[in-house]
Amino acid sequence: MEATLRVLFLCTGNSCRSQMAEGWTRRLLRERIEPYSAGVAPGALDPRAVAVMAEAGVDISAHSAKGLAEVLEVSFDGVVTVCDAARESCPVFPGRARVLHRAFDDPPRLAAAAASEREALGHYRRVRDEIRAFVETLPESLAGLEEAAP
Repeated sequence: MEATLRVLFLCTGNSCRSQMAEGWTRRLLRERIEPYSAGVAPGALDPRAVAVMAEAGVDISAHSAKGLAEVLEVSFDGVVTVCDAARESCPVFPGRARVLHRAFDDPPRLAAAAASEREALGHYRRVRDEIRAFVETLPESLAGLEEAAP
């Protein structure tokens, strides 16, 4: 049996990208990875992120935006920064946490210039699908951590 890895998805506001990553990981890799998400400056869960994840069959409506202080007691095996600002502000995690960076476009920023709600949601859907593809490769990206996990 493979060990379960604890992985934190870190973003600026923990309102969209990191929430999507946590949702996809729970859906696709729950047997191998215990996902968490947090923000360096948490905001509120983005309703458009909730909507596009629901379209894909993943319910993140019960999630809430969390700050780092709310998850620092967890001993993470991996930390994935999903935006450049989080990468720049990422604290040092004690223990063996391996930090990976994979920046995704910011759907709220892209949607701000959209001419319609349909166009705005298109940005969210694209990023949602890019995050899913990344999550599907996460076990390979974290290769070797299984042996280190208790």
